[in-house]
Amino acid sequence: MKTLLRVAPYFKKYRLLLVFGYIAVIGNAFFNLAVPSLIGTAVDEGVVRQDVARLVFLSVMIVVASALRGLCAFGQNYLGETAAQGGSYQLRRALYKHVQQLSFSFHDQAQTGDLLTRSMSDVEQLKNFTGRGMLMIFNLVLLVVGVAVALISMNWKLALLSILILPLLYWRAAWFSRSMRPLFRAIQDQVAVVSTLVQDNAAGARVVKAFGQEQREIERFDNENERLYQRYFDATRLQSFNTPLLNFIANAATIVMLWVAGLLVIGNQLTIGELVAFYAYLLQIVGPVRQGGFLMSMASRAAASSERIVEVLDTPIDVSSPPDAIDMDSIRGEVEFDHVTCEYHPGRAVLEDVCFKVEPGHTIALVGATGSGKTTVANLIPRFYDVSDGHVLIDGIDVRDVNLNSLRRQIGIVMQETTLFSGSIRENIAFGKADATDEDIDWAAGMARAEEFISRLPEGYDTRVGERGVSLSGGQKQRVAIARALLMDPKILILDEFTSAVDAATERLIRAALEDLMRGRTTFVIAHRLSTVRAADLILVLKNGRLVDSGTHEELLESSKVYRDIHASQLAEPDELAAPRDTNGLYDSDGFFSEKELVS
Repeated sequence: MKTLLRVAPYFKKYRLLLVFGYIAVIGNAFFNLAVPSLIGTAVDEGVVRQDVARLVFLSVMIVVASALRGLCAFGQNYLGETAAQGGSYQLRRALYKHVQQLSFSFHDQAQTGDLLTRSMSDVEQLKNFTGRGMLMIFNLVLLVVGVAVALISMNWKLALLSILILPLLYWRAAWFSRSMRPLFRAIQDQVAVVSTLVQDNAAGARVVKAFGQEQREIERFDNENERLYQRYFDATRLQSFNTPLLNFIANAATIVMLWVAGLLVIGNQLTIGELVAFYAYLLQIVGPVRQGGFLMSMASRAAASSERIVEVLDTPIDVSSPPDAIDMDSIRGEVEFDHVTCEYHPGRAVLEDVCFKVEPGHTIALVGATGSGKTTVANLIPRFYDVSDGHVLIDGIDVRDVNLNSLRRQIGIVMQETTLFSGSIRENIAFGKADATDEDIDWAAGMARAEEFISRLPEGYDTRVGERGVSLSGGQKQRVAIARALLMDPKILILDEFTSAVDAATERLIRAALEDLMRGRTTFVIAHRLSTVRAADLILVLKNGRLVDSGTHEELLESSKVYRDIHASQLAEPDELAAPRDTNGLYDSDGFFSEKELVS
């Protein structure tokens, strides 16, 4: 209950529905209890006394009570399910909103399948319990109390006998709940593992087939699926033992109480009608008691699911806007790192005491070996992570003092791993600017040299790109991503290997477009191609998380051994993107085929 109460606030909006639902449960229980009493009275006053009029009247009353019970049962189910659906809607919304606000450090470790299971399967388990289980448990409690009161009014011995069984049922319920809860938690955790495996293989189907690993992936799935089956089997085995035991306890109690009631009738301490009513009361209570195993299982599953949901909701938001955040409506683009240290994990710095200052409109190239901290520098500017020490300043303002949305609207990012959503090309380009017009989208696509392939697609800008842009080539996805960044008209551009997925000719086209767009914008470029590095106003050389050198290409070649090593081992050859040597008049001055050659 402690765990379940944590999610109760999400049902607050639907509390009136729940109140009426519980009122319907009370009505259901009342009319449920009224029917056996009416049956007993009908036997004593109608059958035994042979009073037909009285029998007819009581029969009509039984029908009316049954009809009203059915109406209350409908209200119980409808109102409870409606409130539960509303609560689960609010809970899913809260989960999604919270996950969206969590920092990159959370998403670095989270698994897609696990988040999907928590948002769907776990919320569904909680909904089933709040919509049906809790109302059924409340109904069971009312019936037990009502039957005890009715039996006390008929005969205290029967009432005492019926109450004696309750501690045994409670003990069994508590033991079962404690045993089932960890089992259901293990089940939901394993469901998340299987979901993640399916999601990974669906997204990476081409890689699996390219490397011929279908059989190995099938075996991996079989192993995880076997674990899930075993955990379900353990839970089912325990549940299968518990349910018959509860039935046995209920049936044994029924036999004992019927035997005692029969003796009371023989001793003239109980009438025939009271015996019939007593037996009807037993039937009323035995059914819900037999459902006890199902209800306990549902409660245990809901408790395990709510634990998993609360774990996500309790995850702190490490990066958020401060209460008195500054709005950045317009910036010049000055960027400064003031003794910046960054640790993704305590004690393991990925950047250490990095200092530099960039003037507005300059282009900065970040170079260094893999793991040197280049991407971390880029990630700190839009505050994807917070620094452990020092300050990241934009126009002299610490990014931690700025409204996150206003900060990130000033920054355009093209990442090495391009992510597109499963909508249309138009929707993907306009992702960062919801009010973009068709003209804006056309301009951005043209500047990114994307209109060339978009115009050849069957539906043009309305072509669906598929999950993660699977229907587009790597270069096409990259150009859409560049258009998406350009459409925001950012003052700061971050280009992380932005031409890694395009060929040399396409890169020349994109670079020519970006040269105009980069004027007046502060641009950070992470690249391994010499042409990109040489064109930078400032090159920052990183090694093991430290800024070891800075300067222009020519300056660093003379003064920095680290840069010379990088230049020799990592950067492309100087003539990589140069125009081909024109020995036969085949190329024009820009390195493209000449008109004469194209005609021929």
